[in-house]
Amino acid sequence: MKRYVIKIQYNSPVVLTFALLALGALGLGILTDGDTTMRYFSVYRAPLADPLTWLRFFTHVLGHADYNHYIGNMLLILVVGPPLEEKYGSRSLLLAIVITALVSGLVQFMFFPGVALLGASGIVFMMIVMSSLAGMKSRCIPLTLIFVIVFYLGGEIVAGLFSPDNVSQLTHIVGGVCGAVIGYILYGK
Repeated sequence: MKRYVIKIQYNSPVVLTFALLALGALGLGILTDGDTTMRYFSVYRAPLADPLTWLRFFTHVLGHADYNHYIGNMLLILVVGPPLEEKYGSRSLLLAIVITALVSGLVQFMFFPGVALLGASGIVFMMIVMSSLAGMKSRCIPLTLIFVIVFYLGGEIVAGLFSPDNVSQLTHIVGGVCGAVIGYILYGK
């Protein structure tokens, strides 16, 4: 009789590591009653002489306010991310995450001095737009990309215009723009 062995595969190292790091940041935040979340995993206006300010430009995407915030972002990342990592490679996806984190962190820092930003929703939107570009053929714009722009990014623009807190909507838009630019560059390769 043949034995079937089922193995668990760490199939998408960048996506899985990102999700685990964010879970670790959430756990630390819970254990410290939010102190580590604010200190290390939120971006806000702070002196540029403080090395943590520079760190937070990148780490804010790992911070989440609570489990619901975390799981809302991670479910989408865990669904959309692995096919992107398979198509473009781990290095390219990691670079896309780092660039999107930096750009959204800088936008937050410059334009919203009184508000802290945390969470991976910019990364989610970057991945959504990149995935809609993944099926692009030469000289053709995928209809999925048009739908994503109209429904997701268009909805965020409308929400940003009529919402008292337009920070998160701007982060979504920045993430989507980063995804479009990075996806187009990777498509060219």
